[in-house]
Amino acid sequence: MIKAPEILCKKLGLSFSQPELFTLALTHRSIGSKNNERLEFLGDSILGFVIAEALYNKFPRAAEGVLSRLRASLVNQTSLAELARKHNLGDYLILGSGELKSGGYRRDSILSDALEAIMGAIVKDQGIELCKTWVLTLFAERLDELSLANWQKDPKTRLQEHMQARQIEIPQYKLISESGLPHEKTFQVECSVDLLKFKFIGVGASRKKAEQHAAELMLQEIAKESK
Repeated sequence: MIKAPEILCKKLGLSFSQPELFTLALTHRSIGSKNNERLEFLGDSILGFVIAEALYNKFPRAAEGVLSRLRASLVNQTSLAELARKHNLGDYLILGSGELKSGGYRRDSILSDALEAIMGAIVKDQGIELCKTWVLTLFAERLDELSLANWQKDPKTRLQEHMQARQIEIPQYKLISESGLPHEKTFQVECSVDLLKFKFIGVGASRKKAEQHAAELMLQEIAKESK
């Protein structure tokens, strides 16, 4: 059962004078012509600018190429889908019967598009400044953790180096599930280390992306444990 959009709106700390815009942001094209694609287009543009400006201010000495790659590490389908899952966005998506049956509410592409569509809806309802504030709050933790020291290394590489530096066996990755249509598959991969008590399952549009996601989740847990 799809949960009411107003519940998610409240959870996200938002209030719309035109609530139909928020509902539209959650509506996938499988429903029909009245869907979130136009709002997603707007939100995508706003998101790119807001993150670019935040990185420009955070790293005043970084070259353009570095800033571009840093932005790409934050503004991508996998990253956005992970943020969407953090807020259980899939429970509120309005999908056609075909997408519901194929698990569209779990798919990275649909989740990331809906999150960007919400950004577009905020702009249309309340303006760019409020949208900018919301986006920066949404990405605050990731922006804080970002540094020039490790931007060029992917999560799997960083996790492996962390383990090797402590003479711990390298992580193991196991495919848990593979679902969806051939052109829109969703993979779940488990990342584990025998000596550590925790395991994490990453989700992505490819096995590689799911592995990277699982490695990132483990790195985040290791950072918490070390505090």
